[in-house]
Amino acid sequence: MAGPDAAFWDDRFARGDTPWDRGGAGPQLLEWLAAGVIVPPAHVAVPGCGRGWDVAELAARGFDAVGIDMSAGACERARMLLADRGLRAEMVHADVCAWRPARPFDAVYEQTCLCAMHPTMWRAYETALAAWLRPGGTLLAMIAQRPRREAVDAGIIEGPPYHGDINAMRMLFDDARWEWPVPPYARVPHPNGMHELGLVLRRR
Repeated sequence: MAGPDAAFWDDRFARGDTPWDRGGAGPQLLEWLAAGVIVPPAHVAVPGCGRGWDVAELAARGFDAVGIDMSAGACERARMLLADRGLRAEMVHADVCAWRPARPFDAVYEQTCLCAMHPTMWRAYETALAAWLRPGGTLLAMIAQRPRREAVDAGIIEGPPYHGDINAMRMLFDDARWEWPVPPYARVPHPNGMHELGLVLRRR
């Protein structure tokens, strides 16, 4: 596969080299939950869930949460977090591009999965997300903004994290399948120095 594979992420989690980890649920997710953008007991997926902070937050609030990650180490850490907090949520060790749920989700919280994938995988990921969601379902998307000079000057793709240019995102999540909100979008600073754009898409 192009870009980071499961072994790459297993190594990162084993070494504790996870600078994207906020140590808690994402702040924009908390704002969306406070605003009632999604409400329990909605069936919600968290692809690329890592240590499981967002899965745990959703489970604690009464959502039917499912975390999916290709790293076995990440899944194990997420299960430990849930157990420590006395929470119940399903954890799935799988490739998010290939995995399909037994029943459709009402919502997906996409926070770090897209930017962790080489762009050659993005179309397969978008296809998976569309297959996961019921018609009218909600995609809560945090799009990483990490432009690099080498990309502008020489067309070199670097990552992770891979930059989610908004023009590329409009092409990827096209109007035929996704309903877009009107900009501007929430700008959310990230501890690793970049920022994310938070937007809510609807599955047509």
